Amino acid sequence: MTLDITKEQGQLQPIADDDGGDNARRGPQPAAPPRPRLGPEEWRATQEIAAQLGETKRGPLGQVGRVVGRLGADHARAVLARTQEIEAAGGLLLPDGSRRRTPGGTFFHLVRTDDSLSREDRIYIFPPPFGRNGRKKTAGGASMPATPPPTPTTPAPSMTWADDDYRNVMDALQHDPGRASTVKITVIGRPGTTVEQGTAVALALMSQTVPDLPKGLPEPPAGTRYTVFIARKQWAKIAEALAADPADAAIIEGYAALDPRVEGIAVYATNATTKRTQAAKRATTTTATS
Repeated sequence: MTLDITKEQGQLQPIADDDGGDNARRGPQPAAPPRPRLGPEEWRATQEIAAQLGETKRGPLGQVGRVVGRLGADHARAVLARTQEIEAAGGLLLPDGSRRRTPGGTFFHLVRTDDSLSREDRIYIFPPPFGRNGRKKTAGGASMPATPPPTPTTPAPSMTWADDDYRNVMDALQHDPGRASTVKITVIGRPGTTVEQGTAVALALMSQTVPDLPKGLPEPPAGTRYTVFIARKQWAKIAEALAADPADAAIIEGYAALDPRVEGIAVYATNATTKRTQAAKRATTTTATS
């Protein structure tokens, strides 16, 4: 039995695959967005992520399931972590600035605007709304051929802080800082030079561009160096994949810290894979559950 997403009496329940019973009696049905078919682990990840986003309705929950099923639970959790960072920093406004996005809205915005997302993945995760004839509905109720939703490309404006602004803020934050219960960072890129030292491998990655940020934040500097420390065993798993495909990139999750002995931000890897490895795993899962 595969698991699907449904809601019964307010509770999320696994259901068996459709056997065509009711639909067969009603005749051909209109096209509709695909329902994610998830294994037990993916189902648990979907419930966990949806709960943290505060999403309980079937539509958004199904979309979270499509993110997990298509991109993988690790990728979805990385987007969730980025969403939580944005929420902690004040959230992300809608393009017109009228209000702040919900956590779920921010999560889906980050997924939709991810440059690494293929057109097929984007259409699968964000299918257009369908009418009875399987065609996309317009605002007036008329139907038109379905097309993929547009991808927002306009970056949110940043705010420039003077040096005195930073000094004043830092001085105020010296008193009674809060306590972070979880710290997690995801770095995606293609390593250059690697250095083996004992049971670890060290590498450096430079971030040259600044992503879209919530409106009102100070503008960060471009060009941040990340020095990554990864266990030899973890590195061996991805080094072969990177060597075999020059277009592949590493996806490294870990703990970030400021270490005076290290240039830039130090990242201590807890999990590592590559984009192609992750995509192959998604394809295998999709084939196995289809």
